[in-house]
Amino acid sequence: MHKRLLFALAGVVFGLSTSAHAELAPDYRVVLLTENFPPYNMAVNGKNFAQEDKLDGIAVDIVREMFKRAGVNYSMTLRFPWDRIYKLALEKPDYGVFVTARLPEREALFKWVGPIGPDDWVLLGRGDSTITLGSLAEAKQYRVGAYKGDAIADHLQQQGLQPVTVLRDQQNARKLMAEQIDLWATGDPAGRYLAKQEGVSGLKTILRFDSAELYLALNKAVPDEVVQKLQAELDRMRDEGFVDDILNSYL
Repeated sequence: MHKRLLFALAGVVFGLSTSAHAELAPDYRVVLLTENFPPYNMAVNGKNFAQEDKLDGIAVDIVREMFKRAGVNYSMTLRFPWDRIYKLALEKPDYGVFVTARLPEREALFKWVGPIGPDDWVLLGRGDSTITLGSLAEAKQYRVGAYKGDAIADHLQQQGLQPVTVLRDQQNARKLMAEQIDLWATGDPAGRYLAKQEGVSGLKTILRFDSAELYLALNKAVPDEVVQKLQAELDRMRDEGFVDDILNSYL
């Protein structure tokens, strides 16, 4: 009886050991979802749906290379709205969403790979601007442009500012140069990319009032082995200068 028990226990331990180190199935695939968020992720045609090679952007290029080097199969789709794709990544095994901020309240919800790049909140001014600010509160005396419905615009309002909002953030680049606003509240590098698309360059960072890092968030069912491979390759890409080269190519 004792021998049978020992053999049974040994079988359980062996089974656990082999399953823990089992190789991924050849057809294993991670389903990656993203949204239009230039310059990190965007559809080549500018629409709210695109797949595979119809996507472009800093994060798209980095994530593609990361999965290629790690030898992990994936599919990539850009769709709308953000709330929907975030929920899919949260609930569906082997799904992932990028790029998103790694916030304390999200930490235990996903497995994380990154950082892929920064998402700072800044106040930009014209290159010849003489405005100096020590805090966001000091910006209340100026006309501040922002993107309607964006988290940055909401934050400004919560801080007692009254931003002048527009439906497309790139309009603020033109308004800034036309002196219709004094400051532009936007993301960095997003703001610089949008300004470049409008033919505007040489903008000055007047104040950096928040700082965050953007990640690939993977469903918790994604095997640790996959997460570790992806992180190792991303770290290697950063050490090689690949990540900085991609970032600079868009800005």
